[in-house]
Amino acid sequence: QVRLVESGGGLVQAGGSLRLSCSVSGNVARINVFGWHRRYPGKKRESIASITTSSRLYYHDSVKGRFTISRDNVKNIIYLEMNDLRPEDTAMYFCNAVQWRRAADYDDYWGQGTQVTVSS
Repeated sequence: QVRLVESGGGLVQAGGSLRLSCSVSGNVARINVFGWHRRYPGKKRESIASITTSSRLYYHDSVKGRFTISRDNVKNIIYLEMNDLRPEDTAMYFCNAVQWRRAADYDDYWGQGTQVTVSS
């Protein structure tokens, strides 16, 4: 019931910047947390940033100080500003939304992903 569509990925040189966007539609009112994950080939998705509806923030150590997650609550867009990109940031990036009710009781939704490739 929640649709997420990512955009903004592409090819950049090391040290460059990209801004990813996640357009959210559907039944968004119950969502508690929005976030960004990335997946390296052959590995599972890992959380790199999240923002709650009360604006609490989380960043994985590997992106802390370089990436910024933000939310436009009017347009229902989640952004990931990525600065000082490194080749190890090359991955498929996914937007997600989670409705948490209790521990281990949640619904989550995922976008289709957008590829980010950083060359050296």
